[in-house]
Parts: sequence; structure tokens; C-alpha cells
Amino acid sequence: MNAVLVKLTLVILLVGAALAACSPDLPEAKSDLERVLQPDVPADTFEALVGGNNAFALDMYQALRSADGNLFYSPYSISLALAMTYGGARGETEAQMAQVLHFDLPQEELHAAFNRLDLDLAQSGEGGDEDHQPMQLNVANAVWAQQDHPFLPEYLDLLALNYGAGMHQADFTTQAEPARQEINRWVSDQTEERIQDILAPGVLDALTRMVLVNAIYFNADWQTQFDADDTSDAPFYLLDGTDVQVEMMSNDLRLPYRRGENYQAVELPYAGGTAAMDIILPDEGAFEAFEAELDWTGLEQMLAGMQPTDLQFEMPKFTFRSQFALAEQLAGMGMADAFNPGAADFSGMDGTRDLYISRVIHQAFVAVDEEGTEAAAATVVVIAMSSMPVSEVQLTIDRPFFFLIRDLSSGQILFAGRVLNPTQR
Repeated sequence: MNAVLVKLTLVILLVGAALAACSPDLPEAKSDLERVLQPDVPADTFEALVGGNNAFALDMYQALRSADGNLFYSPYSISLALAMTYGGARGETEAQMAQVLHFDLPQEELHAAFNRLDLDLAQSGEGGDEDHQPMQLNVANAVWAQQDHPFLPEYLDLLALNYGAGMHQADFTTQAEPARQEINRWVSDQTEERIQDILAPGVLDALTRMVLVNAIYFNADWQTQFDADDTSDAPFYLLDGTDVQVEMMSNDLRLPYRRGENYQAVELPYAGGTAAMDIILPDEGAFEAFEAELDWTGLEQMLAGMQPTDLQFEMPKFTFRSQFALAEQLAGMGMADAFNPGAADFSGMDGTRDLYISRVIHQAFVAVDEEGTEAAAATVVVIAMSSMPVSEVQLTIDRPFFFLIRDLSSGQILFAGRVLNPTQR
């Protein structure tokens, strides 16, 4: 198995409709256009998209951090799925979504930039050598649409040209359960069967008109792998002052590192050098205050200030799952109209004010160990030596920490999370 295996899930947006009559004679929801494979996106436009996505990533963290325990999600997956929905937003709904999601570009430029980012990420997994398999980073989009609903051709073209979203016909009116099963099978296939039954029975009904789905899958070896023989039991100190025994990995490594005013940060590259895991360890007693102030501006400065440093590095193995229904958080962040049937304006989808977002479901799974596992999502391994040269810095991740998985070429945050207790599943 690979040393690191990260599987992410998906965001599902269920767009419900008001009681509008649908004629069986109306055109089917599909586009005959092919995806643009070489979008012309200026560098400053591309950078604006990534910067906005990363700002949203940290805003989303602040909205989710009140949940108990460990936390893991893909801000990129959420942004991408909502971008497909945003393509049909108009008026105040569009303005609210743009503000919350940090979509600062005009619609046409935004979707083209997402297309370029998506295509660039697909190329990042090429390579590998005799010691490492090529990194896998797969992003897939799909749309299920009510077969007789009159979606506007220009909206369907936008999805086809910029997101390569395969359009599936569905009859939610009379066949909602078979549609649910089909969507669940697609999700399972895209995530190597790690995410199954993402949609529970009854989630889709006769008022469903469209389901937009994004799935992201990441699989990579560490650039420097770790020896399981050097893993040993050690304490991990929880926020309440107690401790738990964890399997602590260790190694001597030369890594980008920074000692800040109240934190330490380190970056562990994956094989191929196109992606990395960043770990931020607040000082003892500083986690809550540090977390409350965490935003993209501060995080960007932390990451930019790291320097190559010889480290004796220790870190726990961990495996856990997170699942969220995000409608409440997104509405609270400022895009309430999108979820309000009386206020939503998605007239860019079908020319009416009948559509609104009824649900946003997000699920993620991550596992970190020395060798990787079929049920894993990410692996962080640190191997300790019996003694440390004076010139080395000792960094032991033995208390709650934050972590990111980033594409290094674009800077896009793909996954983000925190570990409060490595033994929590």
C-alpha cells in the first residue's frame, strides 16, 4: 500500500423546486458541448481565484470549529460544488454567494479559472519512481437533472464547458429512490468505495430538480517514507489536561519549518514535490486562542515564512471521519437567500424563481499511518532517533494541531482539519 492515502468525499447540493407544473414535452436537460481543455486564464485571474478559495477555506473552518472533536473537510470540494450552483444564481442570491465564497471575479472569468485549476490539479499526479507510486489527485463532477424540467441551455453549457459535469437524466417525481441509489453508486465509484450511501433514503423526493455532486480523491506517498519499526507508544496531551496513548511516528528530516510567536509550523512534502501536508502546532495552552484568530491572511504568512531546518520529528498516527450538513453554516455566513424558497434567485438555471438549495452535505475521511491502508485518507509518519544532534530542532506533535494538504503549484488548499485526539475515530 502507499504510505499516504487520502480519500475525500463530496459535496451534494439538492436544489428543490416550488410546485411548478412541468410538461413532458419540455426539452431534456443536457448539453452537447465538450469541456474546454485549454482555458485562457491570465495569471492574476488564476491567483485571485485560489486566494479567494483559500480565504473561504479558513472562513469555513471558523464556521465548523464549534463541532466536537476532530475535524476534516475539503474546502476545495465545497467551493467547486457551490461554484457550479453559483453559475445559475442571480440578483441578491448571487451577491450573497459571491461574498461568502470570496468569488471576486465576474461569472465568466470565475468558471474559466475553476476549469483551469481543475485541469492543472489533474496533471499534478503524473510522475513517480521506483520507490514511489505517482500521486493520485482526481476530481470529478456530475449533475443529475429532472428529465422534463426546462433548464436553460446556457446554464447547461456552462457546466459542460467549465466543469465537465456529466449530465444524468433522472425522474425524481416518480423514481426518486432509484436516482438516489444511482448517485450513491457513482460516489462510491469515484471514491474507491470509501464513501458509500452518502444520500440516505428519503433525502430526494418529488420536488428535487437537480443534484450537483463533486468528489475528490487524493493518494500519495511521502517524499521520505517512515519506518514502522520506529513507531512507539507515547502520550498525546488533550485540551482538558488529560492524555491518551497514541502510536507516535518519528524520523530525522530536513523540512520547511518556522517557529512563530505562539506556534510551530512544518511542511511534509509528498513524493513528486507537487503537494504537501502543512502542520501547525500552537504552543501549550494557546490552542483555543490561536484557533479563534485563524484566518487565511495569518496562515499565508506562516506558510511563507518557513525555512529548511533539520528536525527530529514526531507525530501520531490518526484515522477519523467528518460529516456535515452545511446549509445552516453557509446561511449563517451570509448566503441565507440561497436556502430560502421565498427569496432564492436561481433564475440563471431555468428562467424562474422556483429553485432553491435544500441541502448541502459534505463528508470526508482521513487516515494517517506509516504504510497507508485501504480505508485511509491521509498519512503523516514521524520516526524518532534514540538521540538528537545539537544542531537539530526537536518537534513533537503531542498536543492538538491543525493540518492542511495543499497543491504546491497553485497554492490551493485541498483538505484542512484539526486533530484534538488521535484516538478518536
